[in-house]
Amino acid sequence: MRRTAGIFDVSHMAVVDVDGPEARNLLRQLLAADVARLDDKPGKALYSAMLNPAGGVIDDLIIYLIPGGYRLVLNCANRDKDLAWMRTQAADFEVQLQERTELAILAIQGPDAIRHVSDYVNAEREALIARLAVFHGEFSADWFIAKTGYTGEQGLEIILPHVDAINLWQALVTAGVKPCGLGARDTLRLEAGMNLYGQEMDEDTSPLVANMGWTVHWEPAERDFIGREALEQQRAQGVQHKLVGLVMRERGVLRGGQIVTLPHSEDTGIITSGSFSPTLGCSIAIARVPMAAGDTAEVDLRGRTVSVQVVKPNFVRHGQALIQ
Repeated sequence: MRRTAGIFDVSHMAVVDVDGPEARNLLRQLLAADVARLDDKPGKALYSAMLNPAGGVIDDLIIYLIPGGYRLVLNCANRDKDLAWMRTQAADFEVQLQERTELAILAIQGPDAIRHVSDYVNAEREALIARLAVFHGEFSADWFIAKTGYTGEQGLEIILPHVDAINLWQALVTAGVKPCGLGARDTLRLEAGMNLYGQEMDEDTSPLVANMGWTVHWEPAERDFIGREALEQQRAQGVQHKLVGLVMRERGVLRGGQIVTLPHSEDTGIITSGSFSPTLGCSIAIARVPMAAGDTAEVDLRGRTVSVQVVKPNFVRHGQALIQ
């Protein structure tokens, strides 16, 4: 993935189309990001969180502006609760929610990914891919092609009918694109410093302590999205924790749930995600720690105390190490 190209089947994720006269109004209430920012920008995507009234994250998702409405891509593990929550909130709006279970999703990622897909598709889709901006998606017949991903590499995510997905998968693998599993996807997103639902965030964690404050659109002030009041209170009181990256040069592997201690402090943190980094050749982690954390910390590794470097939670991007 870091050197050439790989392909993931992520069809387990939920695709939900939202349309109707009040779709925009519903989503402006439902999401912490303001979909009004997509007005007159067909195909533009937003990364956002769907919050509960306490400001906790029900799910994080990507939403696209598509002809006639919006397309949301939700996490698989949250499909049922997401749809139930959305239907409850939509009851007072003139909207239609349609889960597109007939569609598959393939993610083709890596420095050679776009070239391989362009070699396979017809001229119309090749031209679409060539003009597609990052974090945008467009339709070509019944394919939705987006320049998005979850690996820290360039690439595409394609939402398409099941039969077409099988044919595309087989053609790309035959051309040399490597099939990858979700374990590899988790390692790649960790190296890229990307959050995973259930680890860096959940219904008891607000976006302000999950390094997702940038996804909350506070303006206009009159937009009363679900969870806004709770987030405003947290912001006024001051956020007490943050997500950081950890790098361990010693032997061993950092894992979620391990305790992080700070020098000269009784305050502790916790690792939310950790693994060995194949790209860096050492163990890395994302951890939630007190705001006062400095450049070093220690981790309890099965009863053994090890020193770790505290860095920004971004380790690898476009195949290049971001840490020394």
